[in-house]
Order: sequence, then structure tokens, then C-alpha cells
Amino acid sequence: MRLVDRIEQRTPAHRDRAVDGLRALALLAVPVGHWMLGGFTLDGEGAIHNASPLSSFEFLAPASWVLQMLGVFFLVGGYASVLSYRRGRGGTGEWLRGRIARLGRPVLGVTAVWAALATVGFLAGIPGDTLRTGATLVIQPLWFVGVYTVVTALTPWCVRAADAVGVWAAAPLLGWVAVVDLLRYGPYADAVPSWLGLLNVLPGWLFAYQLGVAWGERRIGRREAWVLLAGGAALFAVLLAVFHYPASMVGVPGEARTNSHPPSLLVLALASAQSGAAILLRDRLGALLRRPALWAPVVVVNLSAMTVLCWHQTAMLAAAVPASLTAGAVPGLTTAPDTLGWIAARAAWLPVFAALLVLIVRYARVFEAPWTRASRTRRAVAGVLAAGFTAFALGLT
Repeated sequence: MRLVDRIEQRTPAHRDRAVDGLRALALLAVPVGHWMLGGFTLDGEGAIHNASPLSSFEFLAPASWVLQMLGVFFLVGGYASVLSYRRGRGGTGEWLRGRIARLGRPVLGVTAVWAALATVGFLAGIPGDTLRTGATLVIQPLWFVGVYTVVTALTPWCVRAADAVGVWAAAPLLGWVAVVDLLRYGPYADAVPSWLGLLNVLPGWLFAYQLGVAWGERRIGRREAWVLLAGGAALFAVLLAVFHYPASMVGVPGEARTNSHPPSLLVLALASAQSGAAILLRDRLGALLRRPALWAPVVVVNLSAMTVLCWHQTAMLAAAVPASLTAGAVPGLTTAPDTLGWIAARAAWLPVFAALLVLIVRYARVFEAPWTRASRTRRAVAGVLAAGFTAFALGLT
């Protein structure tokens, strides 16, 4: 209670608690989604490999509609960025360098540490496939940081567009993704190169960010929010029922099409609906978070946002790798995700993963703060280690 009181006393009166609450909710959906919709299998040598329960249970796909909240994350990111940009006193360049440094430090930290862990694991006799699986899981969520960095750099142009046409500034991005989807999934799909989908990466995720910028510029009210909610939900339903888009918002092994990498029009439809709902619920959420006991966890999560994003897969691996080496097949942890019992067992493991993540975050948060005490040599070594680990995770070495 002392901690709760201290957080409450230090919170500025002008702090937008609802926006922080939305960010925390969207952020926590990432580890829960990865922990529940990702699993492992063991091979004959005891190495773990990635597996997905979605391959066996199509009825779990709607869970991904709830757990895929990156649209809300980008919405809140755009809102917060425009406010920060307006308050900046050192010019656009200085503002952007500060934002990029805040994003980059935790990524450099986790990849450098994992380079050392992978080396120690190899020397200790951990199977190479297990190390490769772990590296892939750790590097997998970090694509988000790269995309988020690019859209953050576009903030000045997003502000101008929002000031000029309001919420309609996001419409061309929706149209772009629709055209690319028509080309790669339409009647001439066989003649379209496979790389064409990559053209959706930036506009696909910039869509919700642009909505957030317009929201921050007070160009989205309740009427526009209702249009976003209803229009996004209608488009989502049509894409599923008429155009047969995959129901899962995350990739399913063995499926030819995926919605999220790169983002399809279904991702933007979901982001539109989620954004409209978030804006409409802002006042109620803000009032709810006036309660100190509810507000304190939101503050803690927001202060560790990048650390949670970078290290949540490590928390799951911290349980799965030792189990694979000592106990072998452990229900819900290292057994194949192909039975209903696995779902219940994996749900039971979530508190363990969460506890491990809290422990990791306690020490890994140091990477989020400015590296004022790190010499150039240490930073260079961290950069080399991070580059080596990234090459290993991507299969380049």
C-alpha cells in the first residue's frame, strides 16, 4: 500500500490515465498471446521446436482477435507521440533521437545478453536446435520495434496530415493495403511476386498510428469513433465470410496465407474496430483508473513496457528449456499442443511464466535507462554481440 500511495502522489494531475491503461492492456496481451498460442514439441534428441495449438484447434482463432491488440498499441503510440512532439523544445531531430534511443536500448540489451547465454548454453551441451528455437522466439517480437521506429520517424508528416484532413488521413493507408491484397489474393495472384506483400508492412501498421495522431490532435470525436468501430467490424465480417481471409490473426504453421506478417486488410479492419472502441471507452477507463490500487499496476507496466516486450519469451524459455533437459515431456510445457488437455495445462503454466517475467524485468529494466555509465568500448561490444545473435536467430550463421 505504501508503494500504491507513493505512485498516486507522484502522478501528475494532467496525466491521461486512460491512455496509459490502454497501452498497458495492449502490451500485456502480447505475452499472454505468445504464451497461449505458442507451444513446443520435443524431438528424439530432447531438443525443443516451435509448435502452435492453432494447427490443431481452429476454434481458438477468435482468441487471437482479442489477444492481437497491436492496433491499440499503435493507436496509443500515435496519440502519445503527438503530445510529446508538441511539447518538444529541441527540434524534431532531437525529439526523434530521444524516442529512438528509448526503443533501441532494451533491444540492444536483450540481444547482447542472449548472445552470451547462447554461447554458454552451447558450451554446456544444450542441443543446437533448442538454442535456435530460443533465439527465434526472442528475436520474433522485435520486428515490432523496427516498424515502430519507422512510423515514429514519420510523426511530423502524420501531424500535418491529421491537421489537414483529420481522421481521413488514414484512409489512403487502408486503400493501399486493400489494393495490395487484391493483387496478391485476387484473380491474378499467380502472376504476382511473393514479395509484393511486403509493401503492406509500413502502411498496414501506420494506419492505427495515424488514427492515434488524429486523436491526439483532437480530430476524432465520438461520432468518428463510432464510425471506426462499426466500419471496422463490418469490414472484418465481410473479409471473413465473403473473401475467406484466414480467421487467425497470427500465423498458423502450414497455412499458405497469414494476416499479420505482412499485415492484411483484416488486420486494419480489426485495428479500426479496436481503435473506435478504445476511444469510446476512454472516459470510463480514465474514471476507473482514478482508483490508486488499479492505477499502480498500470504505471509499473508502462515503466517496463519495452522490457516486457523484449523479455517475455525468455520467461517462457526459462521454464521450458530446463524442463526439456531434466524431465523431458512436461504437459503444457514441452508436450505437443494437440489436445484439449494441453490448453488447460498451458493455462496453468501462465502464473509461472508471469512470475519468471517479473523476476527478469526487475534486473533487465536497467537497459531501458540511459547508458550513461557505459563506455564506448562496452557499447561497441554490446553491438557486436547483438549483431551476432541476430544473425544466428535469423539463420544467417
